[in-house]
Amino acid sequence: MASVEKPPPGSMLLDDTAPLSAVIQASQNLQSHTEYIIRVQRGVSSDNSWQVIRRYSDFDVLNISLLASGACLPLPPKKLIRNMDRDFVAERQRGLQLYLDTITHNPLLSCSEPVRRFLDPSNYSCNYNEIALQQVSMFFRSDPRWEVLEPLRDIGWRIRKKYFLIRDRETPKDRQLLSWVDLGPDRFLSDRDLQAVMKLLTTVSHPFISPLLFSSVSESSALMIRAFSETGSLRDHIYKALSFLHARGLPFTHLHTSNILLQQEVCSLLELENGILGVPSFYRQYYSQHRKINTTESIDVYCFGHVLYEMTYGSPPDAVPVDHYPPTPCTAVVSVLQSILSTESCKSGMPTVAQLLQTPLFIDVQLNVSDKLQFKIPSRLKEALKVAKEQLESRLQEEQRLIQQHRRLTRAQSHHGSEEERKRRKILARKKSRQSAYENEEENCVKYNNNSGSGASSPLTSPSSPTPPPNTGLQTPPPPPPPPPPPSEQPPPPLGDGGGGRSALLSSIQSFSKISLKKTQSVDRPLDPAL
Repeated sequence: MASVEKPPPGSMLLDDTAPLSAVIQASQNLQSHTEYIIRVQRGVSSDNSWQVIRRYSDFDVLNISLLASGACLPLPPKKLIRNMDRDFVAERQRGLQLYLDTITHNPLLSCSEPVRRFLDPSNYSCNYNEIALQQVSMFFRSDPRWEVLEPLRDIGWRIRKKYFLIRDRETPKDRQLLSWVDLGPDRFLSDRDLQAVMKLLTTVSHPFISPLLFSSVSESSALMIRAFSETGSLRDHIYKALSFLHARGLPFTHLHTSNILLQQEVCSLLELENGILGVPSFYRQYYSQHRKINTTESIDVYCFGHVLYEMTYGSPPDAVPVDHYPPTPCTAVVSVLQSILSTESCKSGMPTVAQLLQTPLFIDVQLNVSDKLQFKIPSRLKEALKVAKEQLESRLQEEQRLIQQHRRLTRAQSHHGSEEERKRRKILARKKSRQSAYENEEENCVKYNNNSGSGASSPLTSPSSPTPPPNTGLQTPPPPPPPPPPPSEQPPPPLGDGGGGRSALLSSIQSFSKISLKKTQSVDRPLDPAL
């Protein structure tokens, strides 16, 4: 089978189910129209982002292509006059942002080819219908047994998976369904093992699994042929099929209402090969938000919860987790839904298939399986499937870890920038400032007290005293000096005159005693005639 160019070794194939977010950053008026600059991001990493520029007419073309979905989309109305006024452009930008939020939060619309081409033109500019037709035509050249009747453009939701109505030339009245798909990022089997497993899938015999008539795999894509059915619907038979697959270690993870076929009151699973080919699950963007849903078995149970909800209420849930359910005649259905889709179950983990089969909703269901079940896997392929399953779960768990890390960072940034948090930080800053001022004041007081105490306890130095007057008979002796201070523990520091005269003077003053003084004698002298 011919194929398109194989991706470089080690490169990650693009995940078409990865969520896209789009924010209009600015607008610019040109001569005759207004352009809107949009920042688009894939996943939670801001490194995986880019800019696209779109006019209002581009939004209008996108909206027309999405009308077939029946969704209510809030595209702002057209305006022919004064549509470039500043206030009008700002108002229209807010309306277009609401429109982008609506389509990117809708899991089916966000994965559609028109939306992906609008937001990510560099990766979705190919005409996948033409590529698929070329691949199928080249394959039929080597096998003229088959004949293409017409492409079925209204079947399926995947961008890189296309369907064709074909027939076998040997039995021209019987029509078959051919599907062509690119290999996906969850493909972990080697080329050899992948070829072997796909060949084994054509041998599966189970009343609740739609048989695969033919398969062929190339380096980058695969082609499958199965019986074509005009009608299709659902019933609860599918859990027996899930038990059958889980017991043999075959990952499915692609259970949704489009992959269940009802023929002659029997419900059977379709697209069994998707998990082997690495194609991401439709509900991946849901269960990747919950770290407890991290095995292929728990993924199948979670997907069944969505299917059961749609079967019960006629439409998928608006948002998940679901904690409130509309009234239903069967309370057993609500009990099962709560065990799968509620907030508590998403946090704590999924029930097993065996546990669900014991609930009142399923325990009394009797399924008559008359056909012999057949699906034998060689030991070598069992080990390869086990390793591929572990790698698939490992990639999911790493993605869940990054999502949780991004959530914590976003909450921290939101809390740090909140008005309440800013007020709290201001109060703490004022308290810290007052505490710091009080501590500085207390430290200055301690330093001041220490300085005062050291000055009082320092050794005393005697002040310089005047030279005692000479002993004259006309003067009374001076009063005795105060007693010398007690000797200090440390010797007095040397005086700064540098000589011994002053020291001797101080010594004589300290040793002065009035006992050594002599009394003066009075002498009679004649009066001076001049007086």
